[in-house]
Amino acid sequence: MEEEEQIWNSDSNSKFSSNIGRVMNTLLSSRSKKLENAISRIGSGSQTSFGLLEESLCFFRNYVSDAVEKQETLDHILVPMIESSLKSKDSKHCNQVLILLSWLFKDERLFHALGVNLANVVMRKDDNYITLGWCTLIRGLLDSETTMNLSSNSEIQEKLRALLPILFSSISHLSSILCRGSIVQSGYELPTRLAVAAADCILVLTEASTRSTNTSEPSNVKTKSSETDTDTAKQPVALPFTACAKEKIKSTSAFVQKYKNMEVEVLLWDHLDELIILVERLMVWNRKSRPLHANALEKVLKWLQEIKGHCGSTSGKAGVLKTGVSLLSSCWKHYSLLLHLEDHRFSQHYLEMLNQYISGIQFYMNDHSKEHFGNKDSGIETRKFFLISISLLLGRLDKKQFETAMAEYGLQISRLLLSQCTLEGESKTRRLLYCVDEDVVEVAVSILRATIFKTNCSLTARSLMDTEQMETVFPLLLSLLDERDNWARAVVVLIAECCSINADGQCLQEVFRRLNAKKILQRRNAIDVISELMHISSESKNSLSLSMQQDIAKNLLDRFVDDEPDIRVQASKVVATCDPLLILCELVSLVYDPYERVRKSASDTLVEVLKCHNQNPEVIVMLIDNLSKLCQSSQHANSGRGEVEGSKFDSDQLLKLIPHWSKSVQDWSVFIEPLLNKMFAEPSNAVIVRFLSYISEDLAEAPDLVLRCVLLYMQGQNEIKDTQLFNAVSNTCNCDESIELKNSLFGRLCPLLVIRMLPLKVFNDLSSTVMYGQLLNVDALHVSAKELKEDFNEHRSCSIAAMLVTRAFHKFEYEDVRKLAAELCGRIHPQVLYPIIRSLLGAATSSRDILQMKACLFALCTSLVLRGSDSAHHPVIFEIRKILDKILLWPSVNGDEVSKAQHGCIDCLALMVCAELQTPDSFEECSKRKTSISKDQNSYGEATSKNSVLSYVIHNLTNVRKESTLSDELDGQSYFNNNFSDAGLESRAVFSFSFHLCMANVLISACQKISSSGKYPLAERILPFLIHSAEVMQDSEVRAACIQVLFSAVYHLKSAVLPYSCDLLKLSVKALKKGSPEEKMASVKLMASLLASEDVVVTSISGGLLEARSALSNISLMDPSMELRQLCKELLICITSPI
Repeated sequence: MEEEEQIWNSDSNSKFSSNIGRVMNTLLSSRSKKLENAISRIGSGSQTSFGLLEESLCFFRNYVSDAVEKQETLDHILVPMIESSLKSKDSKHCNQVLILLSWLFKDERLFHALGVNLANVVMRKDDNYITLGWCTLIRGLLDSETTMNLSSNSEIQEKLRALLPILFSSISHLSSILCRGSIVQSGYELPTRLAVAAADCILVLTEASTRSTNTSEPSNVKTKSSETDTDTAKQPVALPFTACAKEKIKSTSAFVQKYKNMEVEVLLWDHLDELIILVERLMVWNRKSRPLHANALEKVLKWLQEIKGHCGSTSGKAGVLKTGVSLLSSCWKHYSLLLHLEDHRFSQHYLEMLNQYISGIQFYMNDHSKEHFGNKDSGIETRKFFLISISLLLGRLDKKQFETAMAEYGLQISRLLLSQCTLEGESKTRRLLYCVDEDVVEVAVSILRATIFKTNCSLTARSLMDTEQMETVFPLLLSLLDERDNWARAVVVLIAECCSINADGQCLQEVFRRLNAKKILQRRNAIDVISELMHISSESKNSLSLSMQQDIAKNLLDRFVDDEPDIRVQASKVVATCDPLLILCELVSLVYDPYERVRKSASDTLVEVLKCHNQNPEVIVMLIDNLSKLCQSSQHANSGRGEVEGSKFDSDQLLKLIPHWSKSVQDWSVFIEPLLNKMFAEPSNAVIVRFLSYISEDLAEAPDLVLRCVLLYMQGQNEIKDTQLFNAVSNTCNCDESIELKNSLFGRLCPLLVIRMLPLKVFNDLSSTVMYGQLLNVDALHVSAKELKEDFNEHRSCSIAAMLVTRAFHKFEYEDVRKLAAELCGRIHPQVLYPIIRSLLGAATSSRDILQMKACLFALCTSLVLRGSDSAHHPVIFEIRKILDKILLWPSVNGDEVSKAQHGCIDCLALMVCAELQTPDSFEECSKRKTSISKDQNSYGEATSKNSVLSYVIHNLTNVRKESTLSDELDGQSYFNNNFSDAGLESRAVFSFSFHLCMANVLISACQKISSSGKYPLAERILPFLIHSAEVMQDSEVRAACIQVLFSAVYHLKSAVLPYSCDLLKLSVKALKKGSPEEKMASVKLMASLLASEDVVVTSISGGLLEARSALSNISLMDPSMELRQLCKELLICITSPI
């Protein structure tokens, strides 16, 4: 000691501080045996001269003593020790730090200061390397085997137990490291190296606290409310050095005694929240590589949360809290040993530990075990503890260790979990582990799964079953499907996994037997197994064999007739996950099953199948094929019977389900080309057409793609030859030629049918080059008919619009194709269509080509119906109307081709009237609107404002002129004069009246076609004028025509004629008294229409009925026309009969 003091006194403070680093290096690099011998010599007080190692130890202890006396931090010695612990973790120098600390701990004066500095250095130093080394140091210091090797007496162990409360203050800091110590790989969280060390350090600290309780019996268990202990345990950074240094250590023995008597059980309880965080992080980190271990960790986490919720909420009940604290300490002592992420000694003890847990279950499951636990719940919790421990242990074994454990204990575990015994006082048998606790069941099944498949990892295609064990275990597993309880729910996945690996399918056949059993519970459990099997197969790279998939599909479809609705619904959901190739044909047939429940299940399933494959066009093509085959087979069956029995096969019964699928489709471009190619390949397949009609709005989402496919197909078609057209019309071809003509017809119709399905908005896009191409460059107002024809012929196949016009007006074309193409031409935007119609109609009129005239009129009528007022005010309409006038002036006979063309002209003019009245503004105001199609608004706006179609028609009906001037006054020009040189003067009178009659028919047609919103404007425009004209006009034939128009107006316009009803009745009475036979007949019809009108109209004319009855009476008695007399008699009966 004297030499030690000399060394100490010989150095100055500065030299002392500079030498501590060299001293620490000497001590930490020495051999453990030499260091222990040097410490022994210093402690023995030997008088022999000290060597370098002894001098360094004396210097080291004096430095620590001096720092403690001056209340300085000990970072200069602790940091090198921490770094040395990390560097020499696996070397022969790993014990030097522990030897030095154990030596210093013997000095009670230094123990507390060292403990506090050791606990706080990790929180003061924000350095991951120091934190990692600190965790390594603490784990080595508290490790039971290391500690036992360092000290043969109990003094150091007592010091370490007293050190625990101080070190516990660092758990909160370590817990924060866990929370941020994860990295994500492939969707799973994995721990960093620092997080692994921190987790294991917490486990060592908490396990040491449970181990310490064995040395002394706990006395009065106190809660967090204890004054001194609470401050120590609850502080995030317990007892900072600056605060502790202010207290004089008057009695170190009293300090040690205080911590000896401290309840470490309560210390563990106070850190229950940190334990919950630790277990939650361990569960997340083990989920990928150790699924069995993670599953057990989930149960441990749940158990900790339940303890906190139950005991933490009963702070006033000391007994309940004491039980919770004791239970936590007892169970955590075992759990903590099984949770380490790194434990090199675990491989030496795992078989011994597994044997202990199995023995524990056996002991508590014997009949006499009832004597050892007070109630059923405690027995369940005990079983749960042992099962969780086994699951934790098996789950953390590597492949070789697991194989060893299974070879020795696997069969024993399986028998233990599934063996049966008869309980005393009960007549029925039940399984040893039979209970209602969900956690017990789930953990037991997870262990059983590991023993059956010989793996503690996720099941793979290479996983193998023990055949001998499977023959014993599987029947017992199946028997658990007889009830609807926790066991049944738990073994569903296990049985499904067995079926997925069983190559010969025998396991699955056993499940099918229960699926077809009489008991509902067996069927429900069996379908749960199949559902889980399909889920496992969908996530596995190795899918089920084709035969197994076929068996599954067949057995599930058979369940559509099940009496239990839940089974039908679940069967429908599982079938939807099957391969469509295996089920679509049968599903399509079942949609038409005579049983309603089967139809409903099949329909729901079909929709789900289509939704599951909403990006796979092959499934839709497959559906169309199956429906087409079913439709054909139904037609053949009906034709074989000679008549259709019941209702005709309705493809819409299935196709009406298509909108439910179409809502789930995200990208229609995937489907468009395959579906259109399917239609073009099978043009006569009506099912495809119906299918496309159900998705027409969806096809409009990608119009350019649809139109481009159609255009390419139409461009690739050859033109019809005159011989083909002749054979089709004359029906003189043979059977083969007939089939060829039929295919040719459908081939030319199908692209038009696709276009017909598209909504009008597709035709409104004038920027679409595939729709209009170069036709947009036509000057609608100034180009001549000849120039337009030349331009059209040049680009006739470059756009959809040009192709439609070509099909509608080509000389050699099928009549059905021509009609459909003409109808579709009516959808073309007026800016493109009307100049073409003007040119083609003018040319057809000049050449008297009635066929082309009718096509033009049909297209124009369609356009007027679809476009409304937008088409009525187009500048080219005025020129088209002049051509219509020319056609109406042609002589004709009822039923000839000219009269049919004239009827088309009448319909066109009527639709122009209807379109004109659709706008709420006056025609003059509307005609002043700016339009993109007019480049010279001033020149045409004035002309259109003066030529309202309705005014024009009324004017030509009511104004009788000389026949020679009629044509000249139509437009103030000699437009028509040169075109009627072939008509004799003697026929001009016929022209005049027929023209008036055409105008009357225009108004009658307008009354029939007008929309509800246009009835009042139409009545207001025509009724006053026609009533006045009929009263003053001299020509009786025209008067009769006007009255006929009024009759039609009353009949079709309903209450819109109310303001004019009295005048109409007076006019009809006057015509009955003084009119011509034609006027009288028209007047009777007008009067009958008024009397049959709505109540408000009948009420308004009631004042004139007396005069009307008198006129009718006279006609019924004296008129020479028997038909007229009969009508008047019937009308008189209506007037005179009581209401």
